[in-house]
Amino acid sequence: MDLLLDFLGLVAGIAVLVWSADIFVGGSAALARRCGMSSLLIGMIVIGFGTSMPEMLVSVLSAAEGSPSIALGNAYGSNTANIGLILGLTATLAPIFVARSVLRRELPILLGATIVSYALFFNGVITRIESVVLLVLFLGILSFNIYTGKRAAEETESDAEVKPMTLGKSLLMVVGGLLLLVGSSRLLVVCAIGIARVLGVPDLIIGLTIVAVGTSLPELASSIAAIRKKEHDLVLGNIIGSNLFNTLAVVGLACVITPMTEGRDREAVHAVIVRDYPVVLAFTVLLMLFCIPWKRGGKAVINRIEGAFLLLAYLGYLGWLIYDAIH
Repeated sequence: MDLLLDFLGLVAGIAVLVWSADIFVGGSAALARRCGMSSLLIGMIVIGFGTSMPEMLVSVLSAAEGSPSIALGNAYGSNTANIGLILGLTATLAPIFVARSVLRRELPILLGATIVSYALFFNGVITRIESVVLLVLFLGILSFNIYTGKRAAEETESDAEVKPMTLGKSLLMVVGGLLLLVGSSRLLVVCAIGIARVLGVPDLIIGLTIVAVGTSLPELASSIAAIRKKEHDLVLGNIIGSNLFNTLAVVGLACVITPMTEGRDREAVHAVIVRDYPVVLAFTVLLMLFCIPWKRGGKAVINRIEGAFLLLAYLGYLGWLIYDAIH
């Protein structure tokens, strides 16, 4: 009986996930047009930050209970999944066209934030002062992006057709779609875990696969929905905004509450520096390289081959984590 209920919940979760992603992206695109801002900025703030908010709550609660290492692992694990799994799979399904501002401004900012965070953590601890620096940097980047948002809207090239709608309706679609997106992804993960346990799958494998991928489902569903609507900037804004949010805000807020300066926390920082940070940096650099238009006068695009490469690299990284955990 439990297996049947889990299976029905899984099917319902997938159906609601797809439907809510379509509503969420449609509302986000309409909101961008209504406010005179670029789809990239809306993708960063609304989709990127919004879909990362549940992870932020989990990280803050974990830090309040004295376990900030969960926030650190959550942030860097999500960053790798965002580029490797979400962007890789999305680009494999359909090429993603890249606006000029992404290569000139947003990606260098993301790379800079990634390098700054490494410089702060290099000594093996994350103090409260270093955490405040991360939060101030995040607020500065957010303010800069909002300030330049309307000008970027004029540069954005989009062949998407967005139905005009009122501000109230677009906001309702964004908020309602986001809530349904997060709720359905949680239902999907819970039911998938239930089925896996009935089938005898070990908890470790469940955690490294179903739970790890499950936390990325809102971003993945919204990215695929954005591609279907030809809103390419929403996809890139989703990835860039989510990674900035994780690197600066999630880690910064968690470690302001509980600094990582002793015992197991220092071991967690060391593990991230040695194992996870180089992977995140490599994926970020790869993303920048794939966004460069190598042909003079050509359009910048992340093609299917590059998307498949990112996806295979992520699957290889995930396999390495599973092997390392088992052994």
